[in-house]
Amino acid sequence: MTTTASAPAVSIIDYTPAHATHFRSLNQAWIERYFEMEELDHKSLGDPDGYIISKGGHIFMAEYNSEVVGTCALIKVNDITFELAKMAVTDKVQGLKIGKRLGEAAIQKAKELGAETLFLVSNRRLETALHLYHRLGFVEVPEDLQEYKRADIKMEMFLK
Repeated sequence: MTTTASAPAVSIIDYTPAHATHFRSLNQAWIERYFEMEELDHKSLGDPDGYIISKGGHIFMAEYNSEVVGTCALIKVNDITFELAKMAVTDKVQGLKIGKRLGEAAIQKAKELGAETLFLVSNRRLETALHLYHRLGFVEVPEDLQEYKRADIKMEMFLK
């Protein structure tokens, strides 16, 4: 009789304040690899509860084999517009489609919250991320990007 090991479990869970350190470290790692931390990064990553959650936003965490390996935030802009932001997956689990699962969870939550538009800003150097955003249904839109120095592309998705 042969047995097969069960596949490692990936879970997408809601953020709790206990995840604040993971939220910061996952995002800081990719930002510092390609760019530099900016004032807005310090604000959102330093106080996710105050900057995102208390304003009607939402944060997801990804766990793989009971270890936190990814995150993604929905930042509320107004009652019908949310920003998909701060998506990060640690290098050691790249290729397991965890980013896709985080993105899908965020899109579903945005719909549940009544969002009509979901947008994100990114950088063209992040080709893997841009490919994921296209696969999730985002399309590039023209925009004067001023929030982050590193942002050179804006993408949107209409949910209604």
